Amino acid sequence: MKLVVGLGNYGDKYAYTHHNMGFLAVECLADKLGMKFKKRECDSLIAEAFFGGERLIIAKPLTYMNLSGVAVKQLLKKYKAEPSDMVVIYDDIDIERGTLRVRAKGSAGTHNGMRNIIETIATENFARVRVGIGKPPPFVPLADFVLSEVPSADRKHFYDLLAQAADEALKLTGIKA
Repeated sequence: MKLVVGLGNYGDKYAYTHHNMGFLAVECLADKLGMKFKKRECDSLIAEAFFGGERLIIAKPLTYMNLSGVAVKQLLKKYKAEPSDMVVIYDDIDIERGTLRVRAKGSAGTHNGMRNIIETIATENFARVRVGIGKPPPFVPLADFVLSEVPSADRKHFYDLLAQAADEALKLTGIKA
């Protein structure tokens, strides 16, 4: 059993914002694997499939970013998974814009969604794929920046980056699809 969780905020208003990189990456992963988000459970939208006998759950928490741990804890319990069976994909202002960083474990850094997950499940021992969105421009409040849409001039690069993030997450699961 493997679980890939993309962090974001649910709703059209947030769909293509910097803070929805996790949602966009897991949507890309689901598309690549021919999976659809059909179920709604554990405060999440769920896509599910089996590959070589291994169950893969892809989830988009509906709890909004800062309460992502609520959904993650429910998912781990329902699917009897360990945190080490999970990969989380999310945006990160502390990573250079347009780059990825992949880690087997680590702290939340400055990300409130990750902080909530770590506090709620009481461990940092799960893999993560961080999508670099960079720091906000001068005089732009952080909340305004992360909730702003990716500029049209940057979209092609970010779509390519999200495809790479999806590939990295799949590698981390060990599933051969």
